[in-house]
Amino acid sequence: MTQARDTVLGRIRDALALAPTPAAVVPRDYRTGRTLPDAERLALFTDRLLDYRARVHPCTADRTAEGVGDLLREYGVRRIGVPAGLDARWLARYDGEVRQDDAAVPPSRLDDLDAVVTASAAACAETGTIFLDGSPGQGRRALSLVPDLHLCVVDLSTVEVGVPEAVARLAPERPTTLISGPSATSDIELERVEGVHGPRTLVVVIRTDA
Repeated sequence: MTQARDTVLGRIRDALALAPTPAAVVPRDYRTGRTLPDAERLALFTDRLLDYRARVHPCTADRTAEGVGDLLREYGVRRIGVPAGLDARWLARYDGEVRQDDAAVPPSRLDDLDAVVTASAAACAETGTIFLDGSPGQGRRALSLVPDLHLCVVDLSTVEVGVPEAVARLAPERPTTLISGPSATSDIELERVEGVHGPRTLVVVIRTDA
C-alpha cells in the first residue's frame, strides 16, 4: 500500500513540475481612503461595539487611568495581567495585583488572572473590530484570549472607517489578532454562549483625543 501511494504521489509531483501553475494575480482594487469626522467615526465604532455586547467607555487621554481603575473595580478585578510594554500610567488608579506577562509563562497560568489590560494597534469603525499586532503594549495572543475579561485601550486616531484602511496600519510581518466583541458562539439549539474561545467580557476604553 505504501509503495503504491508513493508511486501515485511521485507521478503527481512529476506532472506538476512539467506544467507549473502560473502565479495568480490577486486584485487589490479595494475601496480605500474613506474618512469620517471624529464624532461620526466614534459614534459608528461605539454602535458596532455595543451591538457585539461589548462595554464602551469613552474618555480623554488624561482620564485613562481613572477610567481603567474605575472599570476594573466595578468588575471586582483583583489580579490583572499586562504585556511588558503597557503604559504603566494607565494603571495608576488600580490598586490590585499586576502581573507582567512573559513568554515563559504557560497559558494555563494565565487562567489565574481575573482580567487582562492591553493597548491596540488599530480598529475598524464599520465592523467594530479591534486589531492587536503583538507589539509591546499588546503582548502575545494567549494573554488576550485566556483571561475572562479583556480591557482594551483604543486611541480614536487609530480607528479607521473600513477594513482596508485599518489593515493598512498594520505591519504584515507581525501576528494579528482581530477582536469583534466578546468571544461568542451558539450551541446546537442556537442559544448564544459567551466565553468559549476567549474572554466572556470585552471592555473598550476609547481615548477620544489620542
